[in-house]
Amino acid sequence: MIKAKTISLLVFILFCFTNSVAQDYKNEKDEIERLLNQAVADFNDAKYDKALESSKQALINSFGINDDSYIAQSYNTIGVIYNECSDSKKAIGFYEKALFYAKKTNKDKLYNWIYGNLGSVYYYNQIDVPKGINYYKKALYYAEKIKDSTDIKNTKMNIASAYFAIDKFEEGDLYLKGIQENVLKYGDQEIRMRMNSLLGIYATNHNKKAEAEKYYANAQKLANEIQFDSYLISVYENLVRHHKHYGEPEKAQVYKAKLDSLSKVLYSEDKLESLQKGAIQIELDEYKNQLERIEQVNEQHQKRIKESRLIVILFIVIMIILLLFLLTLYKNIKLREQANIELKRANEELVLAKEAAEEASQLKSQFVSTITHELRTPLYGVIGITNIILDEHKELGNSPHLKSLKFSAKYLLSLVNDILQINKIEEKRIVLESLIFNLTDEITLIKNSVEYIADKNNNVFTVEIDTAIPEFLIGDKLRLSQIIMNLVSNALKFTKNGEVTVMADLKKVEGTVNFIEFKVKDTGIGIAKEDQVKIFDKFVQIERKEEDYQGTGLGLAIVSSLVKLFNSEVHLESEENVGTTFSFTIGFEFDEEKSKEIINNIEVDLSTSHLYNILVVEDNKINQVVTKKIIQGSNMSCTIVDDGYAALVALDRESFDLILMDINMPLINGFDTTRKIREKGITIPVIALTAFDKQEVVEQAISAGMNDIMVKPFEPSKLFHVIHNQIKKEKAG
Repeated sequence: MIKAKTISLLVFILFCFTNSVAQDYKNEKDEIERLLNQAVADFNDAKYDKALESSKQALINSFGINDDSYIAQSYNTIGVIYNECSDSKKAIGFYEKALFYAKKTNKDKLYNWIYGNLGSVYYYNQIDVPKGINYYKKALYYAEKIKDSTDIKNTKMNIASAYFAIDKFEEGDLYLKGIQENVLKYGDQEIRMRMNSLLGIYATNHNKKAEAEKYYANAQKLANEIQFDSYLISVYENLVRHHKHYGEPEKAQVYKAKLDSLSKVLYSEDKLESLQKGAIQIELDEYKNQLERIEQVNEQHQKRIKESRLIVILFIVIMIILLLFLLTLYKNIKLREQANIELKRANEELVLAKEAAEEASQLKSQFVSTITHELRTPLYGVIGITNIILDEHKELGNSPHLKSLKFSAKYLLSLVNDILQINKIEEKRIVLESLIFNLTDEITLIKNSVEYIADKNNNVFTVEIDTAIPEFLIGDKLRLSQIIMNLVSNALKFTKNGEVTVMADLKKVEGTVNFIEFKVKDTGIGIAKEDQVKIFDKFVQIERKEEDYQGTGLGLAIVSSLVKLFNSEVHLESEENVGTTFSFTIGFEFDEEKSKEIINNIEVDLSTSHLYNILVVEDNKINQVVTKKIIQGSNMSCTIVDDGYAALVALDRESFDLILMDINMPLINGFDTTRKIREKGITIPVIALTAFDKQEVVEQAISAGMNDIMVKPFEPSKLFHVIHNQIKKEKAG
């Protein structure tokens, strides 16, 4: 019944044409131009899916009014979009269709655009650069023919860029010389941006490094000003090649990272998938318009068909074929609709699962934030009180116990952060630092910190360090300490009446990099073969029959993740009741000049001779003591209040140079207190002191009017540095 109705409806549509819906030709042209302009605007904003949608609608409307010029422009715009998204095959197809319809209009402007775009697709996608140059030259011919100065300059720069790509720099420079001065002086931002980039490429390959970098900087600045992200990618590519050319891999890597990050935003999988679907839809729309054209032709010849029996028969045959085809198309559409229904149902299930996962992730984030804050707060007190003891009792300055206490507290702080942020480690969001350190000192600190575990289990703990290792290395000493500390703690815990040894051997030297193999060896209970494959998984604890060993099950998982940050891996050798050996190799830099520079830049004493008056807003009594001692130890004075309201009263009574503001306080938090301070017209710097992760509070801190954030615990030298800089800025302002 449904099929019969559908066929009847199709026959009615094909045979019954009326003139009841008349369209205004001029209005249709205006709408097509609006759609093409919108596509260009969306393209410049890197909204390629939206640009494709507008171009596709312009194409449909152009077919509707049978205007070959607009059809050619629409195909040309669609080709540009696919070329930008690196689908050169589809881009060439659409450009060739544009050229087909352009030849029907014989408009020089259209030839100029299309030949220029064909040149770009063959050149920029490295399909056939010489062929691309030939297309550019055709485009230049038509640009000069219509005397379009802008297109002449753009096309000459395209030809120069293509010649540069095949190392024909002098041939390319011939096209730049005649326009360089005019472009740089009178051109708009986009054309000046392109000229600077080309001049930078030319300078790079003529050993004019400083000049090249000046041009690249100008191009990058202009790209940022007009928010031309797709061209900014080209600038980053040129900078990567520039720094590689001059043997600067670190700088090249910086711009490579920027290039990858921006490319992910502009050419996301969702956008590319949307473009793929758009291409299929355009092909369907083309076919639909062809059918509509056939129908229009048939309508015009209906009177003649009636006059000729043969023509009528032929027409009926054609219509039957069309009906059968449309019936087939209808069946396919119904099958697609059914598939879409099933896909929609699957998507709804995925959405529910996604929402549940997001809720669980949010709860986890809240838990991590709370635990981080609660652990950092007492650690601030431990580190601070340790520093106070060392300051007040100089005779204990060399005490290994206090040094071990301070090191353990700092290590515990870092370990807590890494455990709570293990997802960040896996997502490679932790960046290794480059600090100068003495390997013997670091391992000795670890040895002193775990001596009590060795004594408890009656173990002998020895350290063997290769004397060929340089005295000072450059690298992330804290991450290395965490790795060794975890492995040593495990070894001492699972060994009794035995021996634990830490060994460091210099294996090879490549340039300035010293590759050191570390081994942590014990004579403990060992690990069974079946357990060795899962020992580095998170939350895994191997079952022990004789004794209950405490632990989180995260230690070796963290070791594995941290070693991977050093581009290395952990190796395990173990035999039950014989012992276990963990080994890994890390390359550390040794550069005598760089080491001297880092040592000279270490700020030994950042206390200032200026007598600043600091207001400390802090509710925790221990933290009050620690913060006060730190400030007074730097020749500054401070006033301490317990909450935000007391801070407002103190500001009315006394003048201060800077405020240290806790965030999590009773009565009124630090953010609201800062807002009230700013409402009173007080502009002195406010520095947040918080145990929360900095990323969690930075947005709120800025909106509240805070000037900087210090995460507790912190080094006093860093606090002095921030205080001095903020007060200096305030006075300069």
